[in-house]
Amino acid sequence: DFSSLRQWVAAYEVHGAAALEVKKVQHYSAEFRMFVLKRMREEQLSYRQVAALFDIRKFNIVGDWERRYDEGGENALSRQPKRTGFPRKMPKPTLPAQPQSPDDESRTRDELIAELNQLRMENDYLKKLDALVQKKRAAQQKKRKS
Repeated sequence: DFSSLRQWVAAYEVHGAAALEVKKVQHYSAEFRMFVLKRMREEQLSYRQVAALFDIRKFNIVGDWERRYDEGGENALSRQPKRTGFPRKMPKPTLPAQPQSPDDESRTRDELIAELNQLRMENDYLKKLDALVQKKRAAQQKKRKS
């Protein structure tokens, strides 16, 4: 992707090899965001240029800040935007610890029934999940066609 390559080159030109190091997720204060926007507007810099100048990994976040500032002023920069898109994944249900490889002959009837019920629940869950995924795909395809 040439866009990413241009971004890396611009960051390297400003910050040297340190700009190419892997970094953890960065959270920016409202004051920093405001400073970036003021500098961008004063010097008429593009999102890419200001992102390279301030070592911001994703230049499009500057556009988000600008849109939020234009819509709600400085207070909008201090609030976190509402999450959109897919919801976070559901946590996997915790399963009771099972013996490594028990011999079915030595297990009691109650243990076998409990395992059977657990497997049935897992199977039902996976079927429901598959049905929801199929429904979502069908809705997306229908939306694309229209």
